[in-house]
Amino acid sequence: MIVIPAIDLKDGKCVRLKQGKIDNDTIYSEKPFEVAKYFEQIGVKRLHIVDLNGAFKGEPENIDAIKEIISNTNLVTELGGGIRDLKTIEFYLNLGVDFIILGTIIVENFKILEEACKNFPGKIIAGIDGQNGKVAIKGWTQITDIDVITLSKKCESVGIREIIYTDISRDGMQTGVNVEATKSLQDKVKVPVIASGGVNDINDILKLKQNNIYGVITGRAIYENTLDLKEALRVCADD
Repeated sequence: MIVIPAIDLKDGKCVRLKQGKIDNDTIYSEKPFEVAKYFEQIGVKRLHIVDLNGAFKGEPENIDAIKEIISNTNLVTELGGGIRDLKTIEFYLNLGVDFIILGTIIVENFKILEEACKNFPGKIIAGIDGQNGKVAIKGWTQITDIDVITLSKKCESVGIREIIYTDISRDGMQTGVNVEATKSLQDKVKVPVIASGGVNDINDILKLKQNNIYGVITGRAIYENTLDLKEALRVCADD
């Protein structure tokens, strides 16, 4: 299982939100690229980046911070937040981002996802955020009546690389990963599923690993020191 630490960007800083609320943030670093360099030094291979301002505005922000991370590390990067068209996808791929995460636009204009998978094969990840089995969009401000599993299968059919599944009721709360929901989704699709939201400590990592989940994204637990990232990398190193 791969462990992917998260850097969430707001106003150029590394922060974490609670339950996705833009006004409920904690600042962890004024220089996100230094955080990324530390992750790389201890053995991290892949980094999850979210442009929080972009997610709420629907257009790219924090471009300078993203550039600094890419230019100062050799990490594989995945980026989401405010990416709603093919032009923006191409811009970020040309900038050096490895994988693009599409979320809200999947619901609002599925054709964009289809075209993105066709034009940028192997580069597109579906970011599916759920609450009680229903998809949430627009920075988690809107809960739809769309079923998480139904949307995941639809995304799989057009050639996505992976699915990042976030239980938004647990994100940033350190209350434990929703292993059952993540496992249920993984069992119903063929593409890899990466768990996100609620990681608190090494037990959450072990539970996901025991259930053969492909990967996990963790943020606040690292910054609050309830999860030792080095230990998480170690216990997952044999996969």
